[in-house]
Amino acid sequence: MKQIKEYLESIAHISNEDWDFFTSKLTQRVIPKKEVFLKLGEVENQISFIESGIVRLFIPKEDDEKDITFGFSFENQFISAYDSFLTRQPSLYQLQTLTTTRLLSITYDDLQEVYKKTQIGNLIGRLTAERLFLIKSKREQNLLNLNAEERYVKLFKERPQLIRVMPLKYISSYIGVTAQALSRIRRRIS
Repeated sequence: MKQIKEYLESIAHISNEDWDFFTSKLTQRVIPKKEVFLKLGEVENQISFIESGIVRLFIPKEDDEKDITFGFSFENQFISAYDSFLTRQPSLYQLQTLTTTRLLSITYDDLQEVYKKTQIGNLIGRLTAERLFLIKSKREQNLLNLNAEERYVKLFKERPQLIRVMPLKYISSYIGVTAQALSRIRRRIS
C-alpha cells in the first residue's frame, strides 16, 4: 500500500478518510509468471496498480508466434484493459504477466463508489486514463516517427531491465518487426 500512496501523493494530497475508504476497496493479488489474467472476450472488471512485476498487453493469434504485443506496464504503473473497463464490453486483447506480479486491484463497482464518496476517486480515474492515453500516444508516435532500430534502442534506454526478463518475440512484436529483423538489429548495435 505504501507504493500506491506515495505514487498518488506525489500528485495530490489525500485525506486520511479518503485514503482509508479507498484502501478498504483494494485487494492484493499475486499472479504467477506467464499467466494470462484477462482473456480475450472477457469484460475487464478491475483497474490495478503494479507493486512489482511486468504485464504485457497483446492480441492473441492462433499461432502464438504471431501474437501482437502492443504494450507493457511496469512497477508503479496502473494496468487495465481500460477500454473494456469503461464500456463494460468484452476485451479485444489479453493481459499477461511476464514475471511474478503483485497487484493492488479495485473493481469497477467499487471504483464507482469511491468516485461518489471521496475526492481521491476522481484523481485515480483521471490518473489512470491519462497514463493509458500517454502510453498509447507515445507508442503511436514512435511507430510513426522512428525506425525499428531507433524504437528498439529507445525501449531499452527507458527500460534496461527488459532485456533480462522479456522474450525477444514480444520485443520484436512490440517494435513492429519480425524476430529475424530484431536479431539483425541487435547484431548491428552490439
